[in-house]
Amino acid sequence: MYLSVVVPVYNEYENIPLLYDAVYDALKDLNKDWELILVNDGSKDNSMEALKEAAEKDPLHVKVIGLRRNFGQTAAIAAGVDHASGEIIVLMDADLQNDPSDIPAMLAKLDEGYDLVSGWRKDRKDPFLRSFISRIANRIICRVTGVNLHDYGCTLKAYRREVITGFRLYGEMHRFIPAFANNFGARIVEMPVKHHPRVLGKSKYGFERIVKVILDLITVKFLSSYEDKPIYLFGGAGMLLSGISFLVLLFLAIRRIFWGVSVMASPLFMMAIMVFILGFLSILMGLIAELLVRTYHESQGKTVYHIREMINFE
Repeated sequence: MYLSVVVPVYNEYENIPLLYDAVYDALKDLNKDWELILVNDGSKDNSMEALKEAAEKDPLHVKVIGLRRNFGQTAAIAAGVDHASGEIIVLMDADLQNDPSDIPAMLAKLDEGYDLVSGWRKDRKDPFLRSFISRIANRIICRVTGVNLHDYGCTLKAYRREVITGFRLYGEMHRFIPAFANNFGARIVEMPVKHHPRVLGKSKYGFERIVKVILDLITVKFLSSYEDKPIYLFGGAGMLLSGISFLVLLFLAIRRIFWGVSVMASPLFMMAIMVFILGFLSILMGLIAELLVRTYHESQGKTVYHIREMINFE
């Protein structure tokens, strides 16, 4: 199999027939084997029925994975990638804001020697506030990860198989795949892609995702910089806190010796220091927990999703 197009689906039954038609029209002249893997992420509407109809209509190309419940976009993508057969894997959304007609151009970019082609919604059709927040988030992500892309949030990306299967995806990590791929030495290029306003269905993105993205970004930075040498982070933090404590104690001791002020005369200051330390330790404990979760899943071969049924898989 040359190409696998993986599409997570959640409450998009109106768009599914149009999505299939658009993908088929874009790839029918490819002259290479391709498959469209549609992953139903626990939709509560008639999406599964629409997916089955698409699979019956074109059993040669369409494969369907139905998850038992809503595990989230990243888990749905992971399920599709795990069961993809293609040498090239393309990810895209089901809401038809991504345009499948851009896929051949992305494949051509891969043929130039790149390992990852990232879509850039240069002329984005989303509401102003959402686009504005996205631009700010992209700048922060670029600064933290060191991988300079205009549009991390664009799901439409093309990957060589070895690039996207070299690590596991958790949380909302799908948007950070270029950062993980960069750690593997992947050659990354960005290309402008078409973007359409949503016509059918409702957006699944809310402001609560901002918090998730920030926390996942902290995790990505930790994993990319300290996964193999966590002592640099934890030891450095311990030395920093110890140094601060020493300086404070030294200041209090000098003030007690020369001015006779009691060391315990500033309870609010001591309370502030304790709260700061507790907050910092909480972040570190969260990062340790991230490593424990990965160890749990990967050492036992466990996945972050559970499949109910599979259609048209050999």
